[in-house]
Amino acid sequence: MDPVIIVGAGPVGLTLALALARQEVPSVVLDEGPGKDEPRLARTVVLREDTAALMERLTGVPLGERGLHWAGWRSLRRKQVMREIFFDRLADDPDPDRDSAEPAPLHLAQHVLTGALRAALAREPLVQVAVDSRVDAIEQERSGVSAHTRGPSGTWWRGSYLVGCDGPRSTVRKLQDIRFPGRTAVERHAVAALRVELPWEGQALLHRMPPWRTSGPSAGEVTARPLPDGVWRLDWLLPPGKDLVTPELLVARVRETLAGWTDGTTPPYELLDTGVHTVHHRLARRWRVGRVFLAGDAAHLLGALGTQGLDEGLRDADNLAWKLARVWHHGPHEPLLDSYQTERRAVIAARLRAADQALPVLRGGGGLRAYVPGTARGHDALLTDGHLGRGPLGAPGAYADSPLAPEHLEGEIPVGTPPGVQVSDVRVTAEDGTFVRLRDRLGRGALLVVLIAPGTGVWDRKHWMKAGVMPRLAAAVTALPHPAELLVAESYPGAPAHSVLLVRPDGHLVTALSGVRPADLYAAAEAAVGGPAQAQPAEAGAQAGAGSGAR
Repeated sequence: MDPVIIVGAGPVGLTLALALARQEVPSVVLDEGPGKDEPRLARTVVLREDTAALMERLTGVPLGERGLHWAGWRSLRRKQVMREIFFDRLADDPDPDRDSAEPAPLHLAQHVLTGALRAALAREPLVQVAVDSRVDAIEQERSGVSAHTRGPSGTWWRGSYLVGCDGPRSTVRKLQDIRFPGRTAVERHAVAALRVELPWEGQALLHRMPPWRTSGPSAGEVTARPLPDGVWRLDWLLPPGKDLVTPELLVARVRETLAGWTDGTTPPYELLDTGVHTVHHRLARRWRVGRVFLAGDAAHLLGALGTQGLDEGLRDADNLAWKLARVWHHGPHEPLLDSYQTERRAVIAARLRAADQALPVLRGGGGLRAYVPGTARGHDALLTDGHLGRGPLGAPGAYADSPLAPEHLEGEIPVGTPPGVQVSDVRVTAEDGTFVRLRDRLGRGALLVVLIAPGTGVWDRKHWMKAGVMPRLAAAVTALPHPAELLVAESYPGAPAHSVLLVRPDGHLVTALSGVRPADLYAAAEAAVGGPAQAQPAEAGAQAGAGSGAR
């Protein structure tokens, strides 16, 4: 079968190429640019625990050494500390008034992340990157899709599927005539990256209505997020409108803010990079037309109130990769491919709705003031959720209503992770007896079957693989309709002994069963890969999109 064509070589497109290669699917990445990225310290990304683990798994690089895991989060209103959160490395802090520890976000420059992805691709024989290749036409037919590129290496590229990861102005989206409605300039921020010593080493800071904010038409909101080597990214919320942010205005903001945080005297600093970040909220009407898909900023834009759009783009790639790999290796399966849009679009739509509801409350006016606490602490809680990836504003979405969710299973039981949610990263024992993290086994195309068996961690494999329920469970796993790997965990949050978890290749829980139940396990696995294989629908799906090619 022909390779998958990936249009766009940003973090989402590169992630998708690597994720497919890990599942032995070849791809061609059509890169409009020269194949390298300009270093910009004012353009950074904040990765949550799941997406940081995904990036490290794919690149083989400990990104924590190239970025910074925040030590904590602090929010202020005027001179009052509203909230302090200390992340996992400070979990033993004895202050009972502080929020409990949680995983630390990872903050790094986007060009550092993209560089790690490009370096991993350079070692990957299943990925071809074509630079200076801008797509200007797409044609679909029954058996595949073709894309034409202009430029020095202009040519027709033949593929089995095509994924547009080509950003907000996506050519792929326009060629497929997909609408992209939403809101323009929801927020604007002036951005500066500078090297400076601040009082909150390693802690990110949100400061609302700082007392020194006297210049300019707004009361002000500024965020400070640390990077390695004493560098900070500062973002100032700008008032609505299109007023020009001049260098003089930005330097005045820098000096005023630093002086306000250091008792009135501007400390020495080195200004490294500046910019203006404009946030738009948009959602493509369709994410699939036949053999053509959209992912990342080509499919959705979000980012107001501290939320991170790239996180969701990486989750798009993770969701789509194993589904494309399944059909590439095992034949067409329309319900599985359709589930990509159903799952991912619903998650983004929910986050956009949550932001639309919170914006009037936090930025002034709005009828929701009667329903959401109008106190400063209530507002602070909403913003903290957005910045830290929690709650409706920022938390990773669940696929509870997915078409891949199994119907009622007699042996299903509740555990600490609801169905459709990312599993916890517990230590597991693989079939060869080695100890690994559960997330290390994701992204290989296989389902994961995890037996919760206290005490097995100290056994030799030759004992526990032949003891108790293991032979029966191993036989049930071998009989599943999709390749699966059997793992054993000493414990899992909320799971009783001898329960069995079924996990998708992208780490979302399918179900938890009370013991070894081969029939339930088979039914759940079959549902997770879209039901029984069908003979012809993929051709029909390709025909449906065949008229949506070059325009």
